Amino acid sequence: MNKSKKYIAIAFVVVLIVVVIVSTVGILSLKNKPEILQGQAEATEIRISGKLPGRIDKFLVEEGQDVLKGDTLVVINSPEIVAKYDQVDAIKNAAVYENQKIEEGTRKQIVESAYQLWMKSKSDLELATTTYNRISSLYRDSVVTSQRKDETEAIYKAALAGERAAFQQYQMALDGARKQDRESSQSMVDAARSTVQEVAALLQDARLVAPESGQIAVIYPKRGELVGPGTPIMSLVVLEDAHVVLNVREDLMPHFRMKGKFKGDVPALARKGIEFEIYYISPLGSYSTWKSTKQVGSYDMRTFEIKARPTAPLTDLRPGMSVLVNLNAQ
Repeated sequence: MNKSKKYIAIAFVVVLIVVVIVSTVGILSLKNKPEILQGQAEATEIRISGKLPGRIDKFLVEEGQDVLKGDTLVVINSPEIVAKYDQVDAIKNAAVYENQKIEEGTRKQIVESAYQLWMKSKSDLELATTTYNRISSLYRDSVVTSQRKDETEAIYKAALAGERAAFQQYQMALDGARKQDRESSQSMVDAARSTVQEVAALLQDARLVAPESGQIAVIYPKRGELVGPGTPIMSLVVLEDAHVVLNVREDLMPHFRMKGKFKGDVPALARKGIEFEIYYISPLGSYSTWKSTKQVGSYDMRTFEIKARPTAPLTDLRPGMSVLVNLNAQ
């Protein structure tokens, strides 16, 4: 019996030692477990759209194609806007010609006619003045009657008024249009030119070009479909601006500083130890806050968004690729 108890005691001690060893190994392994952060590669995406309503006439690129800044991407056909341009251009030309006519003033023939009429009225006035002076002298000598003198005076005054009116007509012909008429005509020309420029600006979007060098990610409409102003036609990804986005809990922020560097692995490229430099750090919204259990010494932890670029060119990095960061190796 004593021998049996002895075996049981030995077995218990052995089991206890095994449990202690396993627990110790487990604790040590958990303690030394690497802390991995997973981020994602992103890049600037530009949605190509225009102000011109029309129908897709031709695509000059396809999805996945690399393009350079200024390359033509798509041609849009809009007969209505072309007709509108012809219309406003004709109105502009008419306004310009009308303004030229006003600026040039009255035609030479009309000016000459007004001048001749003034000269005739001036001659009539000279004759009436001479006659009136002669009759007035005779009237003072009681040679002519007062009626004859009054008739001569009336003719003189009529000739004087006629000469003044003829002179004013001649002066108006010389001056041409009034200042207000000239300014109004010029304003009509300016308005017509502005309308032409507005329609011409729309027609410039008949051929949309790449605003940056990059790669065509998605083409939305098909050839022949109608598109409206501002409708996205395709997406252009600027691969030169490829970067990594990490969401980092507040207690892990000591590993990351503005302008600081860290290394990460990109499984999709089978590349390890790629160096990145941080250029952006900003807290995320309250929805990403890690809530504390309100134990002693605990607190709610915010989550920060970190953006970093490769320190060396990495042409194969594409949006959506995972980036793994081992904090223990930093």
